[in-house]
Amino acid sequence: MHYQNILFDLDGTLTDPREGITRSIQYALAKLGIDEPDLSKLEHFIGPPLLQAFMQFYGFDEARAWEAVNHYRERFKVTGLYENEVFEGVIELLETLEGQGRHLYIATSKPWEFAREIARHFNFARHFKMIYGSELDGTRTNKVELIKHLLAEEGLDPAQTLMIGDRKHDLIGARTNGLDCVAVGYGFGSRDELAAEAPTYHFDTLAQLHEAFLRT
Repeated sequence: MHYQNILFDLDGTLTDPREGITRSIQYALAKLGIDEPDLSKLEHFIGPPLLQAFMQFYGFDEARAWEAVNHYRERFKVTGLYENEVFEGVIELLETLEGQGRHLYIATSKPWEFAREIARHFNFARHFKMIYGSELDGTRTNKVELIKHLLAEEGLDPAQTLMIGDRKHDLIGARTNGLDCVAVGYGFGSRDELAAEAPTYHFDTLAQLHEAFLRT
């Protein structure tokens, strides 16, 4: 894979945020009088923009969905941020890509200030030229808009830029902006979800992804 610029999703691609996100969703729902004791039933919140996810999965109108998002952030910004784990092999992959002279970026629908704190805390921020995310008011939570913004801000050539992610939103955002994309199977998107978007490449494991870059 010859690409000069590599864009990474964050949740489910670089880190496993399962505990922090699901516990913070559980907290937000409890604040709204909804009891969900089974955290595994909240894993579908990992990846898509939260506002839309609350509206889709619980039928909230926009005002109530914003209430839920704000309750979520109460817990997430203090505790949930750090209930996270870098996937085994990620740091080695980033070191390989840097050593090959590529430029690395994060493109996440998570608010950029949360994403940058996660990258700082877990000590991988140093590998990225810039970390892009949404604004707290919901601006650029859509991956299409986010990637378009990143390309414009950094002056990147779409033909030389690759997006790597674990959910359909990453692949749709890439394709709409003229980028090739990698679907990774170790995150939170199902094989059917990812295959439906016809990614340029699909790797089931992080080791396979790393090997593909070593061959170039």
